[in-house]
Parts: sequence; structure tokens; C-alpha cells
Amino acid sequence: MPHVIVKLQSGRSEQQKAEIADAVTRAIMASANCAEPAVSVSIEDVEPNDWVEQVYKPDILGRPNTLYKKPGYNPL
Repeated sequence: MPHVIVKLQSGRSEQQKAEIADAVTRAIMASANCAEPAVSVSIEDVEPNDWVEQVYKPDILGRPNTLYKKPGYNPL
């Protein structure tokens, strides 16, 4: 039962978010070998000025053991 949380800087349309959720669902189904009903995806908008405090520090720097793809940027 994979549940994926996607955090994005705000500004994407509802259509873009739906396309992202569909692409993530298909990727999870293929790589985790599970059926579509087992996958759920949520998308959280984050204001650009809040990115470092709400995402980068707690999720990227603060949880390195869960990070399988590191970002190519360093906002600090």
C-alpha cells in the first residue's frame, strides 16, 4: 500500500498536479509491482520562501537515511 507525498513549490495547476499524481502512480505500480488501487498520492504546495524551513531542512537534511535521490541544489 504505497502512499507518496509530493512536495512542490506552489504555482502548479490542478491539471499539472493530476498529471504528476498519474505519473507517480504509474512509476510506483511498475517498480513496486502493485496494482493501481493500492497506490495513493498527495501533493503539498509549499511557498518558495518556506521551502528551506518546511522541506529542505526537515526532509532532506534531517532524514538522509530515507533520501534515495538527492537534490542538485543547496539553498543554504
